[in-house]
Amino acid sequence: MRLDDPWDDALASGWGESDGAGSFAPAGPPGHADPQRGHSAAGIYLEVQRSEAFQEVRRRYRRFVIPATLAFLVWYLAYVVAAITVPGLMARPVAGAVNVAMAAGLGQFLTTFLLTGAYARHARLRRDRAALDLRWETQEMTRGIGR
Repeated sequence: MRLDDPWDDALASGWGESDGAGSFAPAGPPGHADPQRGHSAAGIYLEVQRSEAFQEVRRRYRRFVIPATLAFLVWYLAYVVAAITVPGLMARPVAGAVNVAMAAGLGQFLTTFLLTGAYARHARLRRDRAALDLRWETQEMTRGIGR
């Protein structure tokens, strides 16, 4: 963790600072151009959005989320369709009072927890550092805009 993290300072944006007369004055309208840099905040965010680093973070996100979502939806719909179309199979006992439907329903919960863990691990290993670096660079570029 960086000690000079701009997200850690609540007043870094200029809001809430006293104007000297005892009242609080906003820093100015969002997107106000900084005369030294010549960029607006909106322009900086568009530039970051178009950057290769941002696109790579988005690609990594999509490569995990889209297949995982599709797999889970297919698994869920298979459970629902099986419950409707083959109730005899779903009522078949597995162990004691537990039948196929109950085991598959518990499997849904287990799948949800496993998928959540896999998502968190994927984010930590493949996206978090790059996203944090992008956030840091964006804050550095927008520092001083609107002051």
